[in-house]
Parts: sequence; C-alpha cells; structure tokens
Amino acid sequence: MSQEQSPKVQAATQAQPPKIEFPCPDYPIKVVGKNADDFQSFVVEVMRVHVPDLDESRITIQDSKKGTFRSIRMFITATGEGQLKSLHEELIASDRVHIVI
Repeated sequence: MSQEQSPKVQAATQAQPPKIEFPCPDYPIKVVGKNADDFQSFVVEVMRVHVPDLDESRITIQDSKKGTFRSIRMFITATGEGQLKSLHEELIASDRVHIVI
C-alpha cells in the first residue's frame, strides 16, 4: 500500500515557510508605531539591547500618508529564535509600537 500524502497534507507541507538558518545576515525587521520625534531613538535603543552591532546606516524611515504613523526598517544579523522572540516581545510590549514584521 502506498503511503502517499493527501493533496491537503501536501499543500500544508508546501505552504510552511522555510526554516531560517542562524546566524542569518540581512534579516529584515520593520517596526510600525505612532509617529513621534523620539520614536526612532526608542526603537534603536530597544534594538541595541538585542542587536549590539546594529548598523544604523541601514535604517530607513517612512511616514504614513497623513503622518500619523512611522515605519522603521532595519536589517540585522539574527543569531537565533530566542533573540528574535525577545526582540519582538519587548517592542510589542510598548504602547508606542503597533506591529513588528
């Protein structure tokens, strides 16, 4: 008897994102929050706790059309799942951050 997977199982298996191999250079992180003069410095301060070698020259900032929100995009060398989880939890715990991608 063949042990072929059903089409649903195959689709679910194929839909899973690829595993990240650590360290992972150029790992993109985008933080979106309320636009304020010190939002970038707040995000960078949190990032430095988890990514001491953060390259600030690679940070890009974009404000929303009405200027209410600001997105900050960075590239880091991700060292492990624990680092990414801690970073995400600390950023999202702030009432200033709406989403971390």
